[in-house]
Amino acid sequence: MADELVKVAEDSARGGFFLVFGTALSTVIMAVSAILIGWFLGAEQYGRYTVAVILPSLLFLLADLGINQGITKFSASLNARGETGRLFTIVKRAMLLKAAVGIMLFAANYVLADQIGAFILQRPDLGPEVRIASISVLFQVIFAIATSAFVGLDKTEYNVLATNLQALAKTIISIVLVLLGFGVAGALIGFVASYVVAAAASALLLLFFLRGKQAAGDGHSFSDDVGTLMKYGAPLYAALLLTGCIPLLQNYVLALFTTDTEIGNYKVATNFATLMTILSFPIATMLLPAFAKIDSSAIEKIRTFFKMANKYTTMMVVPVAMLMIVYSDEIIHIVYQSKFQSAPAYLAAYSLVYLLVGLGSLTTVSFFNGLGETRATLLVSLTAFLALLGLSPMLANAYGVIGMLAAFIVASTLSTLCSLYIARARFQVEFAVSSLLKIYGVATISLAPSLALLYSGVIRQSFSAIAPSFLLRLGFLPELIDFAAGVLLYLFIYLTLTPLTGIVTKPELQMASRVIRRVPGLSIVGERVLKYMKNTLNRRTKKQVARAETH
Repeated sequence: MADELVKVAEDSARGGFFLVFGTALSTVIMAVSAILIGWFLGAEQYGRYTVAVILPSLLFLLADLGINQGITKFSASLNARGETGRLFTIVKRAMLLKAAVGIMLFAANYVLADQIGAFILQRPDLGPEVRIASISVLFQVIFAIATSAFVGLDKTEYNVLATNLQALAKTIISIVLVLLGFGVAGALIGFVASYVVAAAASALLLLFFLRGKQAAGDGHSFSDDVGTLMKYGAPLYAALLLTGCIPLLQNYVLALFTTDTEIGNYKVATNFATLMTILSFPIATMLLPAFAKIDSSAIEKIRTFFKMANKYTTMMVVPVAMLMIVYSDEIIHIVYQSKFQSAPAYLAAYSLVYLLVGLGSLTTVSFFNGLGETRATLLVSLTAFLALLGLSPMLANAYGVIGMLAAFIVASTLSTLCSLYIARARFQVEFAVSSLLKIYGVATISLAPSLALLYSGVIRQSFSAIAPSFLLRLGFLPELIDFAAGVLLYLFIYLTLTPLTGIVTKPELQMASRVIRRVPGLSIVGERVLKYMKNTLNRRTKKQVARAETH
């Protein structure tokens, strides 16, 4: 592979690792925050707090304008070409534009807070809380611009720092103010203050990184830069609105055709399914600047990188999706015991969507956005939305939640096929078909021994025989250990069969070693895994040579 593509892969792996780690950490912090705030406020006040932040969160989405991804794309491409003066100018102007939009939305939300509380949220006395929450809109848009720029500039550690700072600030300030007796207002002040702190810190970090890159004049006016951003971002903005409507549509249809109990089971299942975003979101996020860095005229390089990115993304996502599907019952039962009977089936069904990764469900949209083909992204999103709009009422009416999930899977499949068609027709991209088929095959075969271990109950019985009685009182612990043993066995077999079946080659493993050496945290575990895979591959090669010499 060309040195340029190796460099892009190195940057993507480094950035992806930081984003996976940061996303996981911020998810944990926010989960703890939600639990503690809910605990201290109580059900009624926590519900009031939740309702108060609905509209500001929606306004933040409306303020996006597709500019955030545009900043990621242009930061990556301009930085790669060394146009740092232009980069500084376009980031500054994007921030000014988004700040202006944020101020307008904040002002409208603040002035109309009483009317919003009475007529939209159906709570006439919620105006003061809505006013407090509305302040966050301005700072959320600044925070989003800065963190998007960090991704494009390969400074994902700054992104992680800012994101987790926001989560920590929200947790600490909200809980302290609630404990001091400020109630819902205290929790909302903590919510707002966290974005004030994070926006200020991320903006200062961005200015620190871009210092000295100002240009006296790059020949582009404010209107030129805004026009460039809006031309790129308008289709993405429309796609974002369509994508944002999908959960609302699903919840509305379920409310019409199913019971509250089934909706509760569905919600629990989707909460676990979204844990996959800890892996899928950083991958999709880092692929956008990766494609943006490659010269768009070098079509062969783009095709080569797409093929490689799709293959390795599939290698990472498919085994995790398989584990979610097969162990859905254990995952739900460990946390909730038997409270949610239908949730395991819903989790397994929902996780099927991630098996579309081999067809490019995670790579094609980032591919389009990185090359500036955002209209293709809009078409893909529109396909998914229209399919879901047409199928979900009919299937949910007939089959309840399973029908809704079937509609979601069909809609996701159609949108993936749409993106696949566009990518092949317009850019003639290729897929590593043989390797992809082997990945799915190996991921499936690897399940057999771990399932046998799980259902035999050997680990659970052994733990129950030797563990102290106080540990056995934790009903979930034997199941958790049994589940963990099955998962580790699965991963061991998967990592053994991957080199043995030729999914990865020796040059690919050498390139992977070079890539992960740039990431100290990743290299600690990654180097050991790669060493094991190399040794396995060497033993396979020696056996093949010996067999050939014998014949």
